[in-house]
Amino acid sequence: MRLAVLQFTHETVTFLPNDTTRDDFLYPGSPAAGAALLATDPKGYMGGFVQVAREYDGVELVGITSPLWPRTGTASGWITADAYAHFLGLMVAELRAQGPFDGVYLALHGAMAVRGVSRPEADIARQVRAAVGERAILVGTFDLHGNEDAAFLDHADMAFAVKYFPHYDGHLQGQRAARMMVRAVRGDFRPAHRTLKVPILSPTAVQWTGAPPWSNLVQRALVWEAREPDVFVNVFFGFPWGDAPDGGMTVQVITNDDPGLADRVARDVADFAWRHRRALLEATRIHPIAEGVRLAREAVADGAAPVVLADHSDRSGRATWLLREILRQGLPRALIATVASPEILAAMDGVATGDPFDASVGGGGDPSAGDPVRITGTVLRVVAAPEPGVAGSGGGGGRWICVAFGSGNVLVLSPQLAQVVEPDELWRLGLEAADFDVVAIKSRVHFRRGFDDSGYARTILLVEPPEPFIGTVRLDHLAYETMRAADFYPYGDPAGPVPSGR
Repeated sequence: MRLAVLQFTHETVTFLPNDTTRDDFLYPGSPAAGAALLATDPKGYMGGFVQVAREYDGVELVGITSPLWPRTGTASGWITADAYAHFLGLMVAELRAQGPFDGVYLALHGAMAVRGVSRPEADIARQVRAAVGERAILVGTFDLHGNEDAAFLDHADMAFAVKYFPHYDGHLQGQRAARMMVRAVRGDFRPAHRTLKVPILSPTAVQWTGAPPWSNLVQRALVWEAREPDVFVNVFFGFPWGDAPDGGMTVQVITNDDPGLADRVARDVADFAWRHRRALLEATRIHPIAEGVRLAREAVADGAAPVVLADHSDRSGRATWLLREILRQGLPRALIATVASPEILAAMDGVATGDPFDASVGGGGDPSAGDPVRITGTVLRVVAAPEPGVAGSGGGGGRWICVAFGSGNVLVLSPQLAQVVEPDELWRLGLEAADFDVVAIKSRVHFRRGFDDSGYARTILLVEPPEPFIGTVRLDHLAYETMRAADFYPYGDPAGPVPSGR
């Protein structure tokens, strides 16, 4: 049994001004092929797929040359038509040259946006199908933030999306993809599926599955998978910062040759989400930044430190709103990690620990970043950029600089957006946890993996600027062109879940 393996992933913020180009996918290690591709993401989708596929005798895995995540992470906009056509063209040509294949595994995301291509993941499946033929089994894995409808399964056989945010179960979904692909190739599983669109448009900052009501929605899907053999439920929460024709929430169910069961389960889960739509949108408290900094100070005074201030709205990494407010209110013993300042880092190529620091950091690029903020202090650390973390922290090469300023404060400068999700990522920079009462980060939910689930933070405050910038929870302020906020709850009055596709 010969199985091809390929990857093409991006979570595209279509409102950012900087396109994602071919060069963004080209860096040491990317593209990857053969054994190198199969060794990527060992704790995620790819690692799970490879592990289980290799448990079967007679299975050969062929790693097709694939780009990894772009060096920009999630801090870049539309993928250019050139980049998309180039890399997908190479993959399709390699599939044709190295075939035949019994199956193809597609490691995707679901929120990729490409100029001129309305549904990229479905188009990838269409072109792969044309290359390998109708008999091959095509299976994809997805992030739950995918903007998906039934189009992918018009060309592929199965899809498996993570259920948790933070995404704890990528490895599990990769394992499922391998197991079900082998069964389908052997004729033991004949996929039947049903997809429903649920017209709810929600910002990712409210989608934490660690507490109700989102945990209840996940549990609803898990109960169906537990009570009915060979039932798999995907709940795509959607990615509202991608202006896509298939945006909003989606429920998708796959069964073993039982379309009636797929329809019944899909309708139950979709109806559950619709009944609880108000709670899903209102469960998470978002504070204006000024209020959040004030509450952080009060929490420290009340002995409820460490405090995490999470600016969920920064999509470029350059935003200075939280840093500016920390300065304005004189908040001491705060660690700000990070503010993206590639120009400053480039200009300080020879800087060393102990050197004076006086520069205007962050800001620029687009209005959501705000203006640069002048910081005067001392260089505390100069470190190589860490390897990419769970949600994109680090990577991209270059250096990070830690600057001490004010009353026990430290600012970390990075070349691009960094979602710090584990406290240890900061302590590995040479910083000491005991030196800080407040940690200010750029993250929506992924940070809960390390700062909340571990018990590190005693107080967590999600904040955003008062203006409705790119990352706002007020999604009706975004300049959608392909989709309309008014077609979704809470911005309009849609009727409820509707079928998608055949």
